[in-house]
Amino acid sequence: MSISKNLNIIKSQLPTHVTLVAVSKTKPVADLMEAYDVGQRIFGENYVQELVEKQEQMPNDIQWHFIGHLQSRKVKLIAPFVSLIHSVDSLKLLQEINKQAAKNNRVIDCLLQVYIAEEESKFGLDEQELDEILNEIQQNKENYKNIRIVGLMGMATFTENQNQIEKEFKHLKTIFDKYKTLNTQHCQLNTLSMGMSGDYQLAISCGSTMVRIGSSIFGTRNYQ
Repeated sequence: MSISKNLNIIKSQLPTHVTLVAVSKTKPVADLMEAYDVGQRIFGENYVQELVEKQEQMPNDIQWHFIGHLQSRKVKLIAPFVSLIHSVDSLKLLQEINKQAAKNNRVIDCLLQVYIAEEESKFGLDEQELDEILNEIQQNKENYKNIRIVGLMGMATFTENQNQIEKEFKHLKTIFDKYKTLNTQHCQLNTLSMGMSGDYQLAISCGSTMVRIGSSIFGTRNYQ
């Protein structure tokens, strides 16, 4: 089935309050343009260099989301244009994003990545670290004028066990609900990014407002 057909099927299944991020890592610009031509404007990339190259070649009305693990030293490469960074997993990284956003005279939206999986390979904050970062931003607003925390992101364990995935998604939703009453200029949690190709419908039923879908749109990835 074609990319445009895949995309239209998925979009027809999504509730109106759920945002679709088309995860396009390893895919050529031609594939992204096929999705663009049927109206997709939000694309998610995992690798900084690939994101920069695609951004230079594609239309200016695209919202680029960075969803992979982000190294502080590479923030400067995407700071001029990135719309949303999903994977903020340390205060150090947040401070670097703020610094690079200021250099570009921008405010960059960020999601704090929370560790909910039972896997060593996943990144993310535990609840105490999350609490500490949000308190730091509240108490030192002047130091964070160029970032805006708009929500949380999490990745469930890679498993066939739907009950475990559901438990992890619900756990993240509980954490999100605890903080979503925060409402300052630089901290307004309204986005909960969870769910990928294999589990996005379950994620939505658990409260997700943003899903990151790649292989169900573009087909399997090419890691050559």
